[in-house]
Amino acid sequence: MIELYKKLYLIRKVEEKIQKHYYEDEMKTPMHMSMGEEGIAAGVCHALRKKDQIFGTHRSHAIYLAKTGDTDKFFAEMHGKKTGMAQGKAGSMHLSNIPYGFMTASSIVGGNFAMSAGAAYANKRLNNGKIVVDFFGDGATEEGSFWESINISCLFELPIIFLCEDNDVAVYTNASKRHGYSNITDIISKFNLYTEESDTTDADVIYEITKKCINYIKKYKQPCFLKLKYYRYLDHVGVQEDFHPTYRNKKDFKKWMKKDSVKLYRKKMLKQYSIKELNKIELEIIKKINNSFKKAQKASYVSIKNLCKDTYYE
Repeated sequence: MIELYKKLYLIRKVEEKIQKHYYEDEMKTPMHMSMGEEGIAAGVCHALRKKDQIFGTHRSHAIYLAKTGDTDKFFAEMHGKKTGMAQGKAGSMHLSNIPYGFMTASSIVGGNFAMSAGAAYANKRLNNGKIVVDFFGDGATEEGSFWESINISCLFELPIIFLCEDNDVAVYTNASKRHGYSNITDIISKFNLYTEESDTTDADVIYEITKKCINYIKKYKQPCFLKLKYYRYLDHVGVQEDFHPTYRNKKDFKKWMKKDSVKLYRKKMLKQYSIKELNKIELEIIKKINNSFKKAQKASYVSIKNLCKDTYYE
């Protein structure tokens, strides 16, 4: 429980730190925030081993922090500094940390499907036991590469979990205006794989669901499709709250906030740990975040000479 709560609390407080300081304009990268996804990121990543691999999207703060626990390179990257994981050249939307199994994040919707399937294929050929988890939003299921990657993963019996983080909107468009079907899980279930879906925000339950998927992959040598519902607290891009009357309202926000994953887990923790013990854990995380943020502010930018090194452009 402690390790899961540390992941949840770290994600929330890192994003609150970004919210507080983003207006100072020292973090030049566009921000696609993860508030509301903490339970998914913590529960899934806690079920994985360090060597297991994940792929993310433009909205990957939560899974990066849950998989790596890193804040030094993370904040340095947000500030565009050379101490970041990509020397400040990647920013918020292209995170990676290979030693911890965070392979890459992509700003292209659906851009990771083929790469994830390719990594799973490599792992199968190498027989290294690694599991791949591909995180994506429900909007990405409208890309052709999604169906192609699902199909080839089933044909080749690849060790991969396709994890759909379903917040019902693609930027500002509801699923009902995008999908000519009611439930994608019903469609995906016709493939040769295992499917699960849930609207829980409880990190413990999500952890158990993920373990179930992993065990299925190991036993039956088939991929999995997992759809988990959540509510995006902030705007599509940026640090503002998002209640556009055309597609969302505060009533829905309040409903989801009643089962906020971080607050929910904190209540569970207080049934087994004292407030003093909990405060100690939280204070250590706050100190870690503050130290990383200060180091990022003081760090240098990459030199002009190396600015375009390791990048591809025309």
